[in-house]
Amino acid sequence: MRSTTTRFMGGVAGLAILLSVSAGQAQDKVQIVYSDTVPETDIRTTILRKEFGECLGDEFDFKSYHGATLFKQGTELTAMQRGNLDMANLAIFDFYNQVPATSILGTAYLFRDYDHMRKVMRPEPLADLWKEIEEKANVKVLANAYIGTRHLNLRGDRKIMEPADLAGVKLRMPGGEGWQFVGEALGANPTPMPFTEVYTGLQTGAIDAQDNPLTANKSMKFHEVTDQIVLTGHLIANNQHTISMSKWNSMTPDQQAKVQECALNFEAALDAETLRQEAELVTFFESEGLTVYEPNKEAFRNHVLEKYKASKFSADWPEGLLDKINAL
Repeated sequence: MRSTTTRFMGGVAGLAILLSVSAGQAQDKVQIVYSDTVPETDIRTTILRKEFGECLGDEFDFKSYHGATLFKQGTELTAMQRGNLDMANLAIFDFYNQVPATSILGTAYLFRDYDHMRKVMRPEPLADLWKEIEEKANVKVLANAYIGTRHLNLRGDRKIMEPADLAGVKLRMPGGEGWQFVGEALGANPTPMPFTEVYTGLQTGAIDAQDNPLTANKSMKFHEVTDQIVLTGHLIANNQHTISMSKWNSMTPDQQAKVQECALNFEAALDAETLRQEAELVTFFESEGLTVYEPNKEAFRNHVLEKYKASKFSADWPEGLLDKINAL
C-alpha cells in the first residue's frame, strides 16, 4: 500500500511539474491579440494568419479576431491605447483626431495608381509622419497592405458620370470625419454605417450606395443587393497594420525585427493577391448581372481636389509633402 501511494504521489508530482513547465513555456511566448473588421471568410484573414501569424514562429502566440467580434470598427485605436488590444487593421482616417497631418493620405485621388501609392507609403517619404503617429497616437505602423482601389457601388439604374449625378445619393461611408468628407467631396450625401451592416442597409434601401474595393464587394456579397459599379477609382486603398507602442516596447530587438519582417511579408502577399483578384473581378460582376462602367474621372478628380483645397483638411497637410508625393 505504501509503495502504491508513493508511486501515485510521485505521478502527481511529475504531472504538476509538467503542467508547471508547460504553463511557463506558454507565458514565455509573446502574446499578440489582433482585431479586424473583415470576416473570417475574407482572403485577407487567410493571408494574415499564414503570412503574418505563421511567420512569427514558436516564440509568439498570435490570436486574430475577425468580423468586428472583438472590437467594433473605429474603436480599435482606443483599445490599443488603453492596453486592451495589441494589434489592429486601421485606416488612415483613424489617426486624424490625434494626428491631423495624416489627413493628406486620406485625400481622394492623391495617388495616381498602385505603383505610385507603394512608392509613397514606404518609410522614407513619410518618416516624419510615421514618427508623429508613434508619439501622439502611441501606436506603430508596421506595414501598409493594399486592399484594392475603391469604386462606387449602387442600387438602381441612375447613371453616374460626374459628381453632380450623385446629388441626393445616400452613400455609405465609414464613421469618422475624414471618411465622411470623402463622400461629400465626391458629391454624395455621406451616411455613416458599420461595415458589417452595409449589406442589410443596401438590401432595405437605408442607403443607396457604398464604396469599397472590388475584392471587398465580392467577399461581402454586395453584388447581390446592388445593380451597378462605377469605376471612380477615387482611393487607392491601403490599411495600416498597426501595433501598440506598449506591446512593441515590451519586446526584445530580435522580436521586434521578426514582427516587422512578418508584417512586410503580409503586405507583399496581400498586395499580390489583391492585384490578381482585381484583374478578374470586373468580368465576374458583369456575369452576375451588374453594369460596370467608367465615369468622367477627370471631372471627379478636379471636383474632389477643389473640395479638399477649400476644406480644413488641407490646412493640416505637412508643408511640402504634397509636392514630394506628386514628384515620386
